[in-house]
Amino acid sequence: MGEDRVLVVTGPGRVSLVREPAPDGDVEVRTLYSGLSAGTDLSFVKGTHPSLHAGWDAELGLFDARGPERGYPVRRWGYMQVARVTASRDPAFAEGELLAMTYGHRDGYRADPRSERMVRLPADLDPLLGIYVAHMGPICANGLLHAAADLHGTDVRSLADGVRERRVVVTGAGVVGLLTALCARRHGAEEVVVVEPTPQRRAVVERFGIEALDPGAVDPAVLLKTRWRHGPGDRGADVVFQCRGQPSSLAMALRAARPQGTVIDLAFYQDGADAVRLGEEFHHNGLAIRCAQIGRVPRGLAHTWDRERLSARTIDLLRTEGPGILAHVVTDVVPVEEAPELLMALARRRRHVLQAVFTFG
Repeated sequence: MGEDRVLVVTGPGRVSLVREPAPDGDVEVRTLYSGLSAGTDLSFVKGTHPSLHAGWDAELGLFDARGPERGYPVRRWGYMQVARVTASRDPAFAEGELLAMTYGHRDGYRADPRSERMVRLPADLDPLLGIYVAHMGPICANGLLHAAADLHGTDVRSLADGVRERRVVVTGAGVVGLLTALCARRHGAEEVVVVEPTPQRRAVVERFGIEALDPGAVDPAVLLKTRWRHGPGDRGADVVFQCRGQPSSLAMALRAARPQGTVIDLAFYQDGADAVRLGEEFHHNGLAIRCAQIGRVPRGLAHTWDRERLSARTIDLLRTEGPGILAHVVTDVVPVEEAPELLMALARRRRHVLQAVFTFG
């Protein structure tokens, strides 16, 4: 069995490219692209991921402070891979096929197709866009699915069911926020407004023809509640997608929602959310927060809305918005040899990227 080059987090602030034995499996692939998740991936580099400090009890659904679930070194991290099949002992996958997968930042892999996600990429899709198909795109589609379930329960026929002809706010214009905003627009939202404090990211939003608000220059809740009136004492967004892992962003999302509205939360709060105030708008407007974590779809929908269907809807979005995403969202494409330096710069806030992608020669 050969060896692969693997990005390994050896400790807080330390990333190395090392060689390790390849795992065993029936389908051998070589990596073309590996996308960086700036939230989850960097949490391992920074040392803020909860699994580094407490174990996860899957049965109880609790973190247990008695011991970490995983410690350093972190070898399998990253979930945005595009690979080509180089050899296969399984007739379900043929040599030469392009796949979206979730096996981490490494230049090769041997997969078990009976236990791992392996999504075929269509020939008409730019392969680089495949980084979003297996996991990141489904995260955003699952947000829309939760909004639909909030209105229709288990009778969800389309991702449009939660946003069609509705006024939508998206807080945060990272990759999750941008893809969620584009998905909401594609599925018929009456208006989509993105709230984002970073000028570079607001500029990207506007390049897609979507309104962007700077929360440092205007109070988005006051502005949008003045603009969006549903009736006496009923103003604000029909649904808010919270896509920025900062408690101030969740607080803003709650303020922007109309009475009895719902905030669909897709964010990862690495430091918790101690600054969120639940005694004000949340309480007085009777709001709801639904966590749209990708580990589960809304209750009762697993048999009709599995991960494969969410990936299929992601491909639909990428076919339409792909050129803009390649031009404006994928900001850094670098050889994997440069990845440790880039990761250190990002963790120390010396660089700003929107979507970084590692290439393997």
